[in-house]
Amino acid sequence: MLRDVIKIDEEKCNGCGQCVPNCAEGALQIIDGKARLVSDLFCDGLGACIGECPEGAISIEKREAKPYNERKVMENIVKGGPNVIRAHLEHLKGHGQTKLAEEAKKFLKEKGLAIPEETRGDEHGHGHSHHHGGACPGSKVMVLEETEKCCDAGAKTKAVSRLRQWPVQIHLVPETAPYLNGADLLIAADCVAFAHGGFHEELLKGKVLLIGCPKLDDAEAYLEKLTNIFSKNEIKSITCAHMEVPCCYGLVKILKEAVSRSGKKIPVNEVTVSVRGEIV
Repeated sequence: MLRDVIKIDEEKCNGCGQCVPNCAEGALQIIDGKARLVSDLFCDGLGACIGECPEGAISIEKREAKPYNERKVMENIVKGGPNVIRAHLEHLKGHGQTKLAEEAKKFLKEKGLAIPEETRGDEHGHGHSHHHGGACPGSKVMVLEETEKCCDAGAKTKAVSRLRQWPVQIHLVPETAPYLNGADLLIAADCVAFAHGGFHEELLKGKVLLIGCPKLDDAEAYLEKLTNIFSKNEIKSITCAHMEVPCCYGLVKILKEAVSRSGKKIPVNEVTVSVRGEIV
């Protein structure tokens, strides 16, 4: 059928990956250093990714393409968890795609999955995503510069952030984000940074951070995501930081299995933090 589908200018594309997390359907991936359309079936032609491309490499063209398939899209994005599903539903709603939104919800019901609550609306009942594409604007890929020193007016040294990139949540990090290749990774359970006072200087400094909760989040989705990250990038080393509570050791299990499945030999260092914030 003749319909709108995105077009990527490979000459302009620099592979930054900023378009990837802003595609609510998961239609884009970075392959061989360039953004690629995975399948016509996943592209709804609404162009949520266009405004996220700093090089102006993405446009919309009308051409012969397979019909957009909402069920195929849902099969793909449910792996990302509730936040990704919610972003997709809001994306459809924001573009008046009521029929597709109902198809998506029907799919979730058939699979026995919960329909995530929509973001709070205004007094007229209209939801707010504050983002043209419906995908979370907080998942935009960014490379940050570490701050070496920061002082207040009294010349007293403050603690500084050693965060080198964004996003950090495992579900939101693109598998081929530019900051992953050649990185020393810190994969940490989310409670670690709150418990350990020296998190930034002792654990995070010089590393790329990925965080998650092995108890509350989808362990299988984490396993698949980390396996793909390890497979598609040359990771120098991995430090796994987790709490001493039993459920938190699940992160170690997921990580080691992902390394094994990737077929890579990556050195792994395990750090355990007590509930009082001490490294044990």
